[in-house]
Formats: sequence, structure tokens, C-alpha cells
Amino acid sequence: MNAVVIALAAALAVSIAVAVWFSRLLAERPSRRAEAQLDSVVEGLETRMAELSRELTDAVTRAEQETRRNRFLAQIASSLELEDVLRSTLEAALLPERVDAALVHIEGEDDAQPLVAVSGFEGDEPDAVALFGSPEGQSVRAVELSFRYAGGAAGAFRTAVGVPLVDRDRRIGWLGVFSRSSQIRLGDEDARRLEELAGRVAPALESGRRLREARLLADLDSLTGLHNRRYFHETLEREVARAHRYERRLSLVLADIDDFKAINDRIGHLAGDAVLAETAGRVRDVVRSADVACRVGGDELGVIVPEAGLDEADRLVRRIQHAVASRPVARAGRVNISAGTAELQPDDDPASLFERADRKLYAAKRAAGKGRGIAATE
Repeated sequence: MNAVVIALAAALAVSIAVAVWFSRLLAERPSRRAEAQLDSVVEGLETRMAELSRELTDAVTRAEQETRRNRFLAQIASSLELEDVLRSTLEAALLPERVDAALVHIEGEDDAQPLVAVSGFEGDEPDAVALFGSPEGQSVRAVELSFRYAGGAAGAFRTAVGVPLVDRDRRIGWLGVFSRSSQIRLGDEDARRLEELAGRVAPALESGRRLREARLLADLDSLTGLHNRRYFHETLEREVARAHRYERRLSLVLADIDDFKAINDRIGHLAGDAVLAETAGRVRDVVRSADVACRVGGDELGVIVPEAGLDEADRLVRRIQHAVASRPVARAGRVNISAGTAELQPDDDPASLFERADRKLYAAKRAAGKGRGIAATE
């Protein structure tokens, strides 16, 4: 950047010096012809000075963008966290002024859902595969989007460019940019820059995705697919601290299968494992996306319920009990779930909250007929 600025500044200085020299020369020999020549020279110099000023401004802008882009790339190279890599990738893709939105789409493995990250979209982001096609066998795709918006709706995206993300010769997804400009279409230069960016970020994106998947697997119980005991206690500690800090509500549900030992004795431990796995799957189906369902140990399950009091926790227990008891479970037939709930109090820590919910769970199991849910206020 310094070399460009120095060169343009030097050219500008030379032009000014020439103008001053001509004005002095012609001032010594005043005539109409000399005045006309002077006017012509000055006009030409003014035009050239304006061009040099524009070139200097453009060069500085490009240099600033390149500096910011290199900073984003350095952040990507130094981070293993997928969220950080995605954020830096989108920020780097959005640097050109005519780019209004960006998208990263990474195909999921083994029928898993794709990973999608976007920036600049006010509504629903587009489906990258529907727009650009499958990344397998595809090269750069430039797409005219104006046909999608009848009458040229204000704020509509007009053009898009997508380039495949390639890691170790395998196409893993798309990196796309979108423009609303009706005057300047995204073109070859945008595609070239995007291809270069995609080549730099694809390995980091794939590594980050695999690391997140590995962490997720490490946090899951292999039998039930719920989060494991370690993750439960780590999350409970974090959520209790957050609820106290921001004065938010937090509830905890502890539940287990009634007479599970008798079920194991009757149908065997392998079949009992199938009962536990299917029960856990039904629990997972009815909890909210914000809830954290875990296997605490044996057949005991725990659900951390953020932003919820006992009423919401009680409704969750009823949903769980209905989902489990409404139809037979594996070879065990119909089974029931007992549960205890507790809401975080000002003097609670994770252990005391857990202990209150646990006491109510065992109170529910001792109740006649079992299959009950008892809250810590009862």
C-alpha cells in the first residue's frame, strides 16, 4: 500500500510543479496565445489531478480492504472454534462494497442436516443447493436473481456468486455472496476473490466442524443419545450462575422409569437397554429446543429448563409422561415415568437445586400408583 500511495503522491506533486512552471513561464510572455495555452495546460492538469486523486482514493480503499481481509484470514488460521471461523469468513466475504450478504453452506455427513451460516439477510436465507446446485461437480456459479422479484422490488437481491468449498479435493459446500445493486453486477473479479477466500477457509471450516462433532459425541451418552452426566453437571452449574446473575428463572426436572429393575429382570438387560433408549428418545422429542435433556445415571434422566418456573416444568413433566405412557415401549409394554421438579431459589447452588428435585422424585416414586410428578413446593 505504501508504494502505491508514494507513487501516486509523487505523480500528483510533479503535475502541480509542472503547472506552476508553466504559469510562471507564460506570465513572463503575456499574450492571448499564451493565455490560451496556459488555460489548456491547466485544464489538462486539473483533469489529471482529479484522476490521480480518484486512483489514490481507490488504492487506499483496496489496501484497507486487503488489510482487513488478511486480519480475518489470520483469525481463521489461528482459531479451531467453528463459530469464530464462520464469523470471520462471512466478514471477509462482505468486504467489497457491492456485496450486501454472504452465506456459508456445508453439507452434512451421513444424512445429517447441513451447516448454514449467513450475514446480511433480513428474512429467510436462500437454500444454497437450490440456488447454486450440488457442490459436487460444480464450479463457480453466477446467478441472476432479479427474475425472482416481480417489478424489481426495492431491496431485492439482483445477483449472486457461489464458489465451492473444497477440502482435500472433496467439495464440502458453498461460499456465496449476494448483491442488491441494479447498476453493478457481481462478476469475474468477485468470483476470483471469492475463490481465493474459499480456498483459504475451507480446511478451517471442515476442521472446526469435525471438532464440534467430536465434542458433541464426547458429551453424549452412547445408549440414549441424550447428554451425559458430566455435561449435565457442567451445564447445570453454568445455568445456575447465569440465572442468579441476570435474575432469571430456572427449573430442573429429574425423572426415571418406574420399576425399571423389574423390567430388566423380566425381559433381560439388553431388552431393558432398548426400553431406556426408546424412553429417552420420546423425552428428547417433547422437550423444548432450549431445554437440556441428559442421562444422569442408570435410568434417571434430568432436564434443565431455562427461563421457566414450576408451572412450565410441570407442563413439561406431563408431556414427558404422556409421550412415554401413551403407547408400548419396546418389549416392556406400557411403562410410567415418575418425576420431581424444583425451581431455583435465591440461596440455591447447583447441588441444593439438584437435591430438592431429587427428593421430590423419590417422593413421587413412593406415591401410590407411581407415574407422578411432584414439585418441590408440595
